[in-house]
Amino acid sequence: MIVTGHCLGGSVASLFTLWLLESINRPGTKRPLCITFGAPLIGDKGLQQAISQNLMWNSDFLHVAASQDLVPRLFISPYNPNAMEIDSQTGIYKPFGIFLLCSEYGCSSLEDPEAVSEVLVAMDLEIARNKPPNEQWHMIDYGAVVKRLMSTVRFKGISQLSEMIECPLQAGIVLQLQAIGLNRRQQSGDSNPLIAKLEKCEEAFVSKRKMGFDPSKKLNKRKEDMAKLEWYKKVSKSEDKGYYDSYKNRGSKKDLHVVTFKKSLTNYWKEMVAEVERMPQKEEASFRTRWLYGGTNYRRMVEPLDIADYYKENGKKDYKANGRSEHYIKLEKWLEEAGKPLSSQVITRKQNVSASLTEDSCFWAHVEEALIQCELLRNGQEEESTRKKLIEFEEYVMEQIKEYAVSPEIFLGGSSFMQWWKDYEQIVGTSYKSQLTDFMKSRLYQQYH
Repeated sequence: MIVTGHCLGGSVASLFTLWLLESINRPGTKRPLCITFGAPLIGDKGLQQAISQNLMWNSDFLHVAASQDLVPRLFISPYNPNAMEIDSQTGIYKPFGIFLLCSEYGCSSLEDPEAVSEVLVAMDLEIARNKPPNEQWHMIDYGAVVKRLMSTVRFKGISQLSEMIECPLQAGIVLQLQAIGLNRRQQSGDSNPLIAKLEKCEEAFVSKRKMGFDPSKKLNKRKEDMAKLEWYKKVSKSEDKGYYDSYKNRGSKKDLHVVTFKKSLTNYWKEMVAEVERMPQKEEASFRTRWLYGGTNYRRMVEPLDIADYYKENGKKDYKANGRSEHYIKLEKWLEEAGKPLSSQVITRKQNVSASLTEDSCFWAHVEEALIQCELLRNGQEEESTRKKLIEFEEYVMEQIKEYAVSPEIFLGGSSFMQWWKDYEQIVGTSYKSQLTDFMKSRLYQQYH
């Protein structure tokens, strides 16, 4: 199926084609081809990236634009007639797909969206400079443009350059610009800023195409960082305080090295979450399912370190409301949407609890808040509301223990949780009883492994 449209009809054709592509979810189904003529740009940078990074989708769009047609350039950037040049980065609307730019001299095909933006801006300036005063805009006859394209004869092996240009990339750009009526003087890249810009765009685009969006290429390195954190977790456990409190107190060089591993992992998963959100919905759903296991392990291992950083600053409260990164929220939400197998869930956790991570990656934020509540009670502040919050914390912890959803590390002698328990035991006294106090006083936690 070929979907086509002219001017505003081209915008509708593009949107309709995107809807068709989103609807197709069967392997082997032929995809539609969208060909627009003189259509204005649609969509912002997010839409551009979502389509451009999907090479199959990007190749489904061919936009034909004549050099004298102002409609394709309407939204590329705000035009200032007194400016010597226009910045292509200031426009809200961004190109996607393949552009066939035509003039009376020939045509050029461009796929890199940054290069398309630069050339559209250059065309706008060129037309503005050469336009006679009071000339009225008129509709372009794209039927004539297509006939001219069909009758074009291409001579292979014959250079149309009037001077020698040693760099093949630069020579190709010069010929492209000549074909759409730009750069007739064939200046070299050093003296022509447009050629220099396009050269950089092309090099960056080729580099991106080679890499593609393949997170697995970076994932192995991130697995190394996770392995280093696992080693740090084991060493900290042998010191009877757990990796959360080792990182929080940072008393040795190994604690400082963790900052580097944490940073590289966080940068990777922030980028990953952002990329997934830009994907079409069907691809997003299948992609995040494949990568959810790694993202969940990362969140449960690394978010406690962010919590430690947050509460290390004096006066910080309520991490979940004021300090939690959006990418953690997304990863947790996707896990909930994916669902969990119910059969043998608690039994499996019990069998693996000694080597497991605490399931709630915000567990230590709850502990830190409970420590703050204990401090308030010692100072005689907000007694009724504070006691209520501590009882809610008790119930939360006991629920996690029953579900085998917390790591045994929380019961290590030097952990913040055990510090909270010592403070809380003194505050409530020996007469107070609850499920958690009975569990802790009877030392049943020693069997939790």
